[in-house]
Amino acid sequence: LGEKTALLLRVHTSNFRILGFTAEVSLQELVALGSSKNLTVMDDLGSGCLIDLTRFGLDPEPTVQEAVQAGAEVVTFSGDKLLGGPQAGIIVGKKRCLDLIKKNPLNRALRIDKLTLAGLESTLRLYVEGEQALSRLPAFRMLTGSMADLERRSRRFLKNLSKEVGVLCRLRLKDDSSQVGGGALPIQELPTKVLALSPAKLSAADLEKRLRNGKPPVVARIKENEVLLDLRTVAKEEEKALIKVLTDALRD
Repeated sequence: LGEKTALLLRVHTSNFRILGFTAEVSLQELVALGSSKNLTVMDDLGSGCLIDLTRFGLDPEPTVQEAVQAGAEVVTFSGDKLLGGPQAGIIVGKKRCLDLIKKNPLNRALRIDKLTLAGLESTLRLYVEGEQALSRLPAFRMLTGSMADLERRSRRFLKNLSKEVGVLCRLRLKDDSSQVGGGALPIQELPTKVLALSPAKLSAADLEKRLRNGKPPVVARIKENEVLLDLRTVAKEEEKALIKVLTDALRD
């Protein structure tokens, strides 16, 4: 710290974890240091989290509320990713800091548009309504969905797809894991069911490429010469469209 120090900034390691003999300064310690030196403390949370994820068996992620309560004067986070809303950057904090940010000429160039504001408002209202309403957010639904429900949907999807592709492809369900990622929980894995496809007349690489170029595009991965689709990431209302893309890719 010196005469030119204007801000103490903590940036959350959203997409990676440093493991082993390591240590880091807590936000509370940083706030105490900032207070003693009359410096503003800013906390960049990366992916915005508004609820305690440990209630759903997930690894803990710092929440916006915790950052504000700890005394950070400026807290920044994303409106999409874990929050589940439109792509946006959100700033909360002390009024004196936010007033200065509003007066900055860059604010006009970077200000949010009305459509994004409407989407963000609708998303935040779901948080106010409670956990049942949150199930309407795709990210939250995928993170907290039960294996029992996923198993039922997977078997139904396999049956419906088999009727369409017949002998064009060998299909089977496999136990696997979903990597959460997306700006939060970088090492968290969730149990899932994947659909494994072994096409009769195509290579796995050819099928994967056709799916990527489909309408709509489908992102799959290849493992042990099989094309895998993580059914945890497929919403019920998307199943019909996915079956069509898969069928078209296998028949062309």
